[in-house]
Amino acid sequence: MKSLRRTVAAAALAMLAVLAPAAPAAAITGGEPDGNNHPNVGLILFYQPDGRFRCSATLISPTILITAAHCTEGTLGSTLVTFDSVIAYQPPSPFPVAADPSVGYTPEEIAAAGYLSGIAYTHPDYSGFTDLDNWNDVGIIVLDEPVTGITPATIAPENYLDQFAQPTLNSTIFELVGYGTEVRKPESGPQKPQPMSYPLIRRYTTSPGQKLTPQILQLNGNPADTRGGGGTCFGDSGGPVFLNGYLVAVTSYGYTDNCRYLGGYQRVDIPVVQDWVATF
Repeated sequence: MKSLRRTVAAAALAMLAVLAPAAPAAAITGGEPDGNNHPNVGLILFYQPDGRFRCSATLISPTILITAAHCTEGTLGSTLVTFDSVIAYQPPSPFPVAADPSVGYTPEEIAAAGYLSGIAYTHPDYSGFTDLDNWNDVGIIVLDEPVTGITPATIAPENYLDQFAQPTLNSTIFELVGYGTEVRKPESGPQKPQPMSYPLIRRYTTSPGQKLTPQILQLNGNPADTRGGGGTCFGDSGGPVFLNGYLVAVTSYGYTDNCRYLGGYQRVDIPVVQDWVATF
């Protein structure tokens, strides 16, 4: 595996202050701004020992969001949560900096900035990308206060994706949502498409199925594929994969630095995930 979505999220966040201003543009790797299409998909921001990171997450009850385990493991302090569709078109972002990054955000710091706060939990059997048979890249954020005015997403029934195995999978189109970096050509310099941190907004796109395992759904993230619109990128980690109105997976990993190949997504329709989520 050549890269993980969150692995370079620190670099993406570090670039927030140094990237040249960018005009609003469409795409994750070929999608479009989400607007209010998926109001239950939020951005989460948190500290870990090696820096501050952002991921995406989905509200599944008034007090619970589901995301990726690598977006919760080792979180220091509280996690900031926002459902704003547009964060910032140009740097800097409006997010607060923790008074003491070594202990992370406090609920008071987050509330003072006007955002929601919660506590992160990691699936107890998360393997840290070392065991393909027991991936379990799932995390939970339990909010300090319930969200009102947003309808939670519905997790798919148990083993829902099994009916879409090959050859059906190749013709099945999934919907992806997240706050990840947009892949486009820079305004100057080499014109190779690359991840850009701004505009920092919620986006959505579509991808066709490529492979299904007991733990993982893989999708074709190539925007040139006429069957779908693109894929996910850095910062989309933990964001939802929807099919037929159900939340079926969360963004887990990718293969290339420019996010233009296969994407890997942790299934949430499997018992090992659903049984753990039910404990919350």
